[in-house]
Amino acid sequence: MRRIFPVFLLPLACAFAASTAGPDEDLARQVKRLVDVYSLVEQNAADPVSSEQVFYQGVIPGMLRRLDPHSVFFDPQQFEQLKQLETSTRKGFGSVVSVLPGRVIVLQTLPGTPSAKSGMSPGDEILAINGIRLERLDMEQLIEVLTQSRQQPAQLNIRRPGNVRLLEFTLTPEEMQAPSVARAFLLKPGMGYLRVESFDEKTGEQIKSAIEKLGGRDLQGLVLDFRNNPGGMLTSALETGSLFLKPGLTLLTVRGRSVPEKQETVAAGAKPYDFPLAIVINGKTASASVIVAGALQDHDRAVIIGEPSFGKGLVQSVFPLGESTGLALTTALYYTPSGRSIQKPLDSSRFALAATTAHPNTKSEFHTDKGRAMRGGGGIIPDAIVFPPAVSRLRAVLDASGSFTSFATGYTQTHKISEDFEITPELLDDYRLYLAERNIQPNVSEWSSEQDFIRNRLKTEIFNLTLGVAKGDEIEAQRDPQIQRALEMISVVVQVAAK
Repeated sequence: MRRIFPVFLLPLACAFAASTAGPDEDLARQVKRLVDVYSLVEQNAADPVSSEQVFYQGVIPGMLRRLDPHSVFFDPQQFEQLKQLETSTRKGFGSVVSVLPGRVIVLQTLPGTPSAKSGMSPGDEILAINGIRLERLDMEQLIEVLTQSRQQPAQLNIRRPGNVRLLEFTLTPEEMQAPSVARAFLLKPGMGYLRVESFDEKTGEQIKSAIEKLGGRDLQGLVLDFRNNPGGMLTSALETGSLFLKPGLTLLTVRGRSVPEKQETVAAGAKPYDFPLAIVINGKTASASVIVAGALQDHDRAVIIGEPSFGKGLVQSVFPLGESTGLALTTALYYTPSGRSIQKPLDSSRFALAATTAHPNTKSEFHTDKGRAMRGGGGIIPDAIVFPPAVSRLRAVLDASGSFTSFATGYTQTHKISEDFEITPELLDDYRLYLAERNIQPNVSEWSSEQDFIRNRLKTEIFNLTLGVAKGDEIEAQRDPQIQRALEMISVVVQVAAK
């Protein structure tokens, strides 16, 4: 057990030295104290203590917490997951499901995947996974069971509409490439929409390919949806920004206490698209996605819609260590072309003080290329603040009950659905009766005020089950206030340009 410790001694000393200005003798004295404490714990603790427990869960994480909230240590399992995330490769069954309280309903099975090969179909309800009955689980437990099931062969008990007998499937997860561009469609003729969920190795390439399929340079406008996008690879962010900015323009600046200041610019040979752009962001938009949004906003190339971004924009250098472990250390911060810090102030006063001392930036107001005033302080503030719709009492009840998916599942068993399908008043009446049979009886005022929402949700779920979740998302976009505002602002730009 003790032989494991020297593996961490050198990396630990290096990390400690990076944040300590004392002489070598002081460092050696502190490391010896650490060794002495570890030795006492190992020999005298009431219960056996492994070195992995001491260093993986105690010493190293404790030291990093003194630096900033984002520097972290990866144990072997976490480091392996990190490497998988970098390649966007996941294990899974290839099915898209609707997760409701106590229920999981299959919406789509992707061609050639384990779920499709097994014979699973849209509308199938998963009752149990590896003997665990899902009806007894809350949402958090459901997500945990679904996540764990993708790591090894899973036995599923399925109830199929119209079948009395329960079905059993055994699915073996396979490695799958998760695309960054999850959705690409036209919001209306000439107006494209892309939902970008991450920035991985091929994100720039995928965005360009999706644009070309939608119309390429003939598009009249494009909405980029970065909501809930946690970011990813810097190179992909730079490649994406270069799709829309002229050669030579600054994309971002990197500054750190011990990192040479560096500017990233659009390559001389870039041939950017010139149609109007809108970018939708929210409080979970971070890192690489904010780099793109900030650059396009500063150069007056795109209008930003939605909610202020998360405020995470820092350089995380990953250092592989021994025993298949790694260290992600904050070494610098990102700044937009106008000089705004993408990173909001860190909790650690020591880190903030060091960054400020090395690169003082006390400006509170910045300006775009055309002179528009922009606020600093971390993160990106949209040009138009638009919040998601408020959840009414009736909407909350209908969503929690799972009635949209359940009703749509039954309806699609007896009706053929085409792309021109619409929700009729008769179908709304049938749905209201369906709710009444389940003791959900909204009053006349509630029902009337929410009819547009109910109509859209029903159509979305019916399309999810019959034409695929991509078609369902197209319908859902019609009632999304943030997407609709983005579309509206692009249309104004197009009209002005046409005059």
